[in-house]
Amino acid sequence: MRKDQLEGQAAVVTGGSRGIGLAIAQSLVAEGVDVLICSRSAEELSEALRQSAEQSTADVRHGRLESFTADVCDPSHMEAAVSRVVDVFGQLDILVNNAGVGRFGQVDEMSIEDWKTVVETNLSGVFFACRAAVPVLRRGGGGWIVNIGSLAGSHPFVGGSAYCASKAGLDALSDVLMQEVRHDNIRVSCVAPGSVSTRFAGAAEAETAAWKLAAGDVSQVVVDLLKHDPRSLPSRVEIRPSRPRR
Repeated sequence: MRKDQLEGQAAVVTGGSRGIGLAIAQSLVAEGVDVLICSRSAEELSEALRQSAEQSTADVRHGRLESFTADVCDPSHMEAAVSRVVDVFGQLDILVNNAGVGRFGQVDEMSIEDWKTVVETNLSGVFFACRAAVPVLRRGGGGWIVNIGSLAGSHPFVGGSAYCASKAGLDALSDVLMQEVRHDNIRVSCVAPGSVSTRFAGAAEAETAAWKLAAGDVSQVVVDLLKHDPRSLPSRVEIRPSRPRR
């Protein structure tokens, strides 16, 4: 695949200040894509921009990386993020819904607040972002929506009630949206990783989880997906550690 297949496009990546989201954003920028990363934390966004600037190579043409403070749980924030990417880069071609949270506990022990936080972020937040982006993608002639799901959506586990339910719902939402917009030249895919070594599970956990996927493994899958010939649509991609803990 040629590098210039993605060059000149523009993307929004939610949850883009760290972990999988930042890895995806940096991989897209390296392909010549202009990227707007979103996060609730202005401080984390600033640090992400600093780290990315340090990693950039002067003699290689990269896309631009900008940030926007937004909460995916607020529909108006997602509408503002979509407007911002068009204002800054002139277009929107790719939406990567990566923002997510994990709070765990058995059903009778989980607080209502934790349940709402997980479902609102992992499922409603994707709906709000897609709802804002689809009309813009349609007017632009098409594009991509990539939702970062989880194997937990199809492999539920004890203590994962809210998280597993939110990711199962995301699988269904992705399938429905894929069918609704495919004839508008908008391709929708759900990428479902297994265990990934990021701060999602806590810093101490990440430091000792060498068997897990790296964030860069997921970002590579996303970039490869975006380069597929337009005639094909890998609507769901699963990625898991080759040698998980026994």
